[in-house]
Amino acid sequence: MNASASTPAWRIVAEREITTKIRAKSFRYGLLAMAVAIVAVVVLSAVLGGRPSDDTVGVVDAAGSSAVAGASSMADKARGGSSVTAKQFTSVAAAERAVRDGDVDAALLPDRRGYEVVGNSSIDPSLSQYLSTATSAAVLQSNAKAQDIDLGQLSDGTQVQERLLDPDASNSDQRRLAGIVFVVLFYITAVTFGMTIAQSVVQEKESRVVEILAAAIPVRALLWGKVVGTTALALGQIVVLVGIGVAGLAITGKTELLALVGAAAGWGVVFFALGFIALAGLWAVAGSIASRTEDLQSTTMPGQALLFGPYLLAVAGGATVKTVVSMVPIASAMLMPVRLAEGDVPGWQLAVAVAGNLVAIVVLVRFAARIYQRTLMRTERKIGYKEAFTLAE
Repeated sequence: MNASASTPAWRIVAEREITTKIRAKSFRYGLLAMAVAIVAVVVLSAVLGGRPSDDTVGVVDAAGSSAVAGASSMADKARGGSSVTAKQFTSVAAAERAVRDGDVDAALLPDRRGYEVVGNSSIDPSLSQYLSTATSAAVLQSNAKAQDIDLGQLSDGTQVQERLLDPDASNSDQRRLAGIVFVVLFYITAVTFGMTIAQSVVQEKESRVVEILAAAIPVRALLWGKVVGTTALALGQIVVLVGIGVAGLAITGKTELLALVGAAAGWGVVFFALGFIALAGLWAVAGSIASRTEDLQSTTMPGQALLFGPYLLAVAGGATVKTVVSMVPIASAMLMPVRLAEGDVPGWQLAVAVAGNLVAIVVLVRFAARIYQRTLMRTERKIGYKEAFTLAE
């Protein structure tokens, strides 16, 4: 590999890392599997969140039709897009037969005391409530008109309104599910592509290709190229998966949830980039101190520990712990998107988290570069981290 005068050496390495990975079937199949998982989560969210329903109710008179129209309006307000449609029958017996045959979901039929909602083996509780409320309102209006009573004046001051102190609480389960999806995506992608860096380095050491590469380009250029190339791949995968999730929410009509977690998705991509770049150098070091692929099980433990701790906190940690740790470098890259998905986060906490990760990038990448340069060409045996700190460049 010879770096041309016009192309930086690190860029050549980065392009090589990207093209090699993209050609691998494992990369494409892995991305496809994660995309399918995201679609499954979105569909599950839509099912758990309640989808719009369309019910048909049999009626035999004009009053029943009017009541069904009122029930449809209530259903649409309660669950956007839901409707209740009246189907006219010539007799009560015909309407009941339609209920038994499944031609209608229920029937609203007059009886001696007023009206009754008739079902076959069961009646949807929401539908029954809408029909009962709408029928009562329609009959009350009709009776008031017959008695020449101004129903508006009679009911003045009796209205009861609703006011929610936490209007987003109804979506708390779905928001938490979105937060868990963010952290799982971060963890799996960071570990997968982190191991990719470490494996690439140690395989080049095992095959002695690294000696050829080091003779052609500076050792640090090898490091920057691997970090940039792998980060681009990992970030591209995250963007694709987040895009699939956003599109899925839009297609399934979960626009309200999309508005709530949309900003968190954007910040999730930003924090992933910051966190992965900060750790990428350490993954390269894990490969440089190993002498064979089998050594990676132990040399990658520090990087895995730095990811697994925040992962556990994101899934099972309390609110106070999450708040504090979400401003700690590296850990914040995983925890802050979760907090953003679950609710609002003060701007100053976001700023602290971003600044902390930027500082971590500078410190860890410089540290990793020094260790990488000291250990890359030592192929005879595995080197411990303590020994690596003491080696001369």
